[in-house]
Amino acid sequence: MNAPAIQPNPLNAGRSIGAILVDTGKLTLDDAERILRAQKEHGLRFGEAAIQLGLVTRADMELALASQYDYPYLLQTENGEVAGELIAAYEPFSPQVEALRALRSQLMLRWFTGEEERRTLAIASPARGDGRSYLAANLAVVFSQLGEHTLLIDADMRNPRQHQLFKLDNQQGLSSLLSGRGDLSMIERIPSFVDLSVLAAGPIPPNPQELLGRPLFARLLDEMVHEYDVVIIDTPAAADYADVQTIAVRASGALLLARSSSTRVSEFRELSKTLGQSGVAVVGSVLNDPLPVKTVRQQS
Repeated sequence: MNAPAIQPNPLNAGRSIGAILVDTGKLTLDDAERILRAQKEHGLRFGEAAIQLGLVTRADMELALASQYDYPYLLQTENGEVAGELIAAYEPFSPQVEALRALRSQLMLRWFTGEEERRTLAIASPARGDGRSYLAANLAVVFSQLGEHTLLIDADMRNPRQHQLFKLDNQQGLSSLLSGRGDLSMIERIPSFVDLSVLAAGPIPPNPQELLGRPLFARLLDEMVHEYDVVIIDTPAAADYADVQTIAVRASGALLLARSSSTRVSEFRELSKTLGQSGVAVVGSVLNDPLPVKTVRQQS
């Protein structure tokens, strides 16, 4: 069974928490009356009274609040709609997601300022296992939760992961499109998040770097900035492949990721230097320690 999701609903604007809980089947009308009586007798908020009476859980209240404020997220179940690594989807009130939102705010100030030339951003790091796919996916979720029309592109045609994280079919994707065997219908809307779409990597081709170097990739990004507010691009490990340089040049900007106690400083500096010399704006750096976003620093 899929994970239940709280979807944004303009009809919920201004509605009471009690009405939302009744409409979603969490409370009966009799339950709501009991809560209202307890609320008046003890001077409590509706949610506090409901929890004290044992009629709803704190998770129920958080979901109702999310619905009231048009802030969609999912309940974790055994067969969720997306992978558990997407903490922004399942744990929106956790410290890790607070850090992601802080990163989102910094990116909105430093890079995603509305101009079309600043709507694409590559996530880059030296080695496999640094957490690029994790960061790219969760950033895409938090930007969509803000109401930004967001596209996540999996340009790692070596070891793609976004189709696994979002539980998508990877039989077609970016590699198909760049080889002339597909079109933009391959971009998939993520139904649990109104403003989020994903373009999977597609079948692993024998020539990823050559495909990315084709004018078609640049034209794709040029077209996407007219359709989306934010375009986030997942990339392969920079130490293993030259793909990331090609991708970042097309994107114009890059966010660099390092993994605590793992990433070599020399490799990280070399990546930053190489991208800078190629004309890529290195927007900042993030420390993955090992899952939460720990530190965000603007590149000098």
